[in-house]
Amino acid sequence: MTETQRTAAAGEDEPDLLRDQFRQLTRYRRLLAAGIAVGLLGGVWLAVSSADTYVSTAEVVLRTPTDDPFNPSISPDKAVNIGSERLTALSSSVAKTAAKELGVPSAQLAELRRGLQVTNPPQSLVLKFTYTADDAQEAATRANALSEAYLSRREESIKDTRDKVIKQKEAQRDPIALQHDKLDKQVDGMADGSARDAALSTKSDLLSRISSLQGDIDRLKALDLTPGRITSVATPPTQSDGPGLPMSLALGAAVGLALGLLAAWVRLVFDPACRSEGDVSRALRAPVLGSLPRDRTGGGPLLAAGEADPRLAEEYRSVAFRLAYDQRFADRRRLLVAAPRGSSETAAAVAVNMAASFAETGKDVLLIEADLRTPVLASQLPTDTAGKSRWSQSGQGDETEWPDGRQLAVDAGESGSFDLIPGERARNVARALTSQRATRLISEADSPNSTVVVLAPPVLSYADALALVDRVDGVLVVCDPRAVHRTDLVRIRELISGAGGTVLGAVVHGGEAKEGRGRRGAKAGRAPAPQLSTSVQPPRQTPRPQPPQQQRAVPDPGQHIPGDGTDTVALRTVRTGRR
Repeated sequence: MTETQRTAAAGEDEPDLLRDQFRQLTRYRRLLAAGIAVGLLGGVWLAVSSADTYVSTAEVVLRTPTDDPFNPSISPDKAVNIGSERLTALSSSVAKTAAKELGVPSAQLAELRRGLQVTNPPQSLVLKFTYTADDAQEAATRANALSEAYLSRREESIKDTRDKVIKQKEAQRDPIALQHDKLDKQVDGMADGSARDAALSTKSDLLSRISSLQGDIDRLKALDLTPGRITSVATPPTQSDGPGLPMSLALGAAVGLALGLLAAWVRLVFDPACRSEGDVSRALRAPVLGSLPRDRTGGGPLLAAGEADPRLAEEYRSVAFRLAYDQRFADRRRLLVAAPRGSSETAAAVAVNMAASFAETGKDVLLIEADLRTPVLASQLPTDTAGKSRWSQSGQGDETEWPDGRQLAVDAGESGSFDLIPGERARNVARALTSQRATRLISEADSPNSTVVVLAPPVLSYADALALVDRVDGVLVVCDPRAVHRTDLVRIRELISGAGGTVLGAVVHGGEAKEGRGRRGAKAGRAPAPQLSTSVQPPRQTPRPQPPQQQRAVPDPGQHIPGDGTDTVALRTVRTGRR
């Protein structure tokens, strides 16, 4: 696959991944409900806390001192630093002036400043004095008092600056005027000549400097020192500043939902469980072939055919149908069924029903119970001693190690029948699984129209499944997405690939009963097999004749044999007992 194709495939998968993640987020209903509850409580607190809060605003426009207010030569925004003026309006000196007018004691000066907020709209010389109080009249009164106190302080500051400059100008003018008066008296007594002319020139220069300084003083005294004006007087508000209970609840619910989604997302990121079929498929890099119905409970028969609810049997048939069209399985027709870890009860049910589904298509099916630690299939299935065996004898009857040659026929009702090699407890499990007799049994799938299904213990609990992978090749993983970790599935895929096998797919289920069927059977010993349905007869002791089409025969090289891997196997529809 080229890089462009990979990029296109990834782009097509992104919407599916987003939808899958969103569906997984909605599974954390407790976190979402907790977030919404917290948001609603916050909304109620906001509505209650802001119910008695009133806000009043006064607006002040600033101006610079000028001797000609209609002269546009000086830009007011260049002469006024609006940021500094805003900080001045929030200063303690303005608050002290306002406190005197309001009669507020000095101990409450911090409280008076706490309710004030001064803002400046962009590109303007306007200051907005916004005051928040518990009383509407108090908010308006304090906003007006603080704005007037600011203008008063600003006017005083401008006057102080002007008076200081005037004093500096007068200090420069007075010595020059005194020198001018002395020189004037000297000139009056001097005779005509160059000395008198020099004195008159100096007198003229001194008079010019005095005139310039006096002009500056007169101009400063003529300045309009108005600091600004109040364009909008604060008035008592008619309603509180809070958003109200309905709006507060709506805002709280929205914020709470966002918090709940964030908490669910964090929980999802750090959750090691798969939680969805998509996670299972991505971890195994194989498709999910089926999902067992959630209403399946432990304690019932392993075979699903004939039960009151046909959904389970149809799900098994659909899994077998998908496997039949998988070229990797059709070439070998060997299937290893195993769970990741823990109980293999559901894996046993999948293996049994896969065997029944393949038998329903007319194949010769051999189910090998390779779980030699807790073998239970013989006690849980309607079995009978096989008559004329359709499979090569793997050992003699007097053998003590598994497989010992014992074969049982399992009656699957209208689905047909298949043979079972039951598991037996062995002293050396690894040696029994890798023996030549076990290898010959698994190789029976090489015969035309034959299929071998092997049930193995959990992959991560024992190494038994890995010992069989190189003989079986195709592996079907049975797991509960909520109970298995993504790292476990990745490890299973790596182990199976390293052993030379292939993960054909997965079958997911919703969990097992607390008291498993298999473990109960293992503790109780060889309990009587439960009946499949009312139409299934008890186990018979006489050999059962095999149908002609199921008898083993040497195939003619020129004859096409259905189900030999060169054609497509179609599953026929079988009407079961109580459907």
